[in-house]
Amino acid sequence: MLLSAIIFGLLGSFHCIGMCGPIAFMLPVDRQKPVKGFFQIVSYHLGRLFTYSLIGLLFGFLGKGFYLFGFQQQLSIIIGVLMILTIIFPKISHKLSLSKKISTIILKIKSALGKELKKKGNDTFFTIGFLNGFLPCGLVYMALLGAIATSNAFLGSLYMFLFGLGTIPLMTAFVYLGNFTKISFRNKIQKVIPILVIFIGVFFIIRGLGLGIPYISPSPVLEITDSTFIECH
Repeated sequence: MLLSAIIFGLLGSFHCIGMCGPIAFMLPVDRQKPVKGFFQIVSYHLGRLFTYSLIGLLFGFLGKGFYLFGFQQQLSIIIGVLMILTIIFPKISHKLSLSKKISTIILKIKSALGKELKKKGNDTFFTIGFLNGFLPCGLVYMALLGAIATSNAFLGSLYMFLFGLGTIPLMTAFVYLGNFTKISFRNKIQKVIPILVIFIGVFFIIRGLGLGIPYISPSPVLEITDSTFIECH
C-alpha cells in the first residue's frame, strides 16, 4: 500500500506542476548562491512534507476509528469505490464544493502565502511549503483516502509523507528549469493518472474483500471472545 503512495506522488507531480508549479517557480530562491538556493528549496519541500504528514496523521487516526468499530474492510471497499467513481464520473468531485468556512480559511492561507512569497528570509521557505500543503488539490484528496485506508495514525502520516516525497523530483526540477516539459508529454502523463487512481481503487476493494491473499488481501482476523472455549474429549 505504501508503494502506491510513492507512485501516486511521482506521476501526480505532473499534475502538481499545473497546480503548485507557479508557487514553486515564484520562490525567492537565491540563484547567485547555488548551495544556499538548494537548501532553501529543501526547506520548502520540508514544509510541504510536514503539512502532508500532519494531515495524514489526522486522517489515519480517523481511519483507526473505523478499524476499532470493525469497519476496516468495509472502509477499504468504500474508499476504493469512491476513487473509481470520481474518475469515471468527474462531475461528482466537481459538485463537492467546499463549505463557506473552509473557503474562507483557504482564502486566508492564500493571502498569507502571497505575503510570504514577497519575503526573502531563509525561514520563509519552510512557511511557504507549510502553507502550500494546505491548498486544495484533487490529487491530495485521493492520497488522503489512502491515508484513511491505512487505519493507523502513523501509517497515515507515512503514506502522505511518501506521497509528498514522490512529488519532490519534478517540483525541484521545475524550480530550476521552469516549464521544461512539453505540453504533449504532460498531457500523456495526465491521461495515465486516472488509470493509476482506478488501479489503486481496485486494489483497495480487493484488499477489503479479505480474499486470503498475503499482503494484498489478507483474511480478516477473527477475535477470540469470552464465549469462545475449547472442548476436550
